[in-house]
Amino acid sequence: MSDRYDGKPFLRLLDSYVLDAIGALDDANAAWLTASEPHLRATYGGEGSWQAIVAAQMQFPAGMQDAIRQLWESGRARFAAAGQGEPDPVMFAITFVDQKFPH
Repeated sequence: MSDRYDGKPFLRLLDSYVLDAIGALDDANAAWLTASEPHLRATYGGEGSWQAIVAAQMQFPAGMQDAIRQLWESGRARFAAAGQGEPDPVMFAITFVDQKFPH
């Protein structure tokens, strides 16, 4: 999976944005992203948190994180109802990003 981000640093931010939206971003990456905010502001411009920088770069509408979370929750319920257990949040993020934002 590490080669997913080779030459595509923003893709890691986008995957992390989705994971954060669904409450599945791990603490280590959350801390790294927060610590990286000054660098991200210098690289991509803008102000605010790393999430705000990603949203601005992608020109996301207000409420995008809520929309992602709602999609996750509804899919999660369908997944469980089909007897498939708990879905993998990382696979959800990757699939969501790959389908919605081809890179």
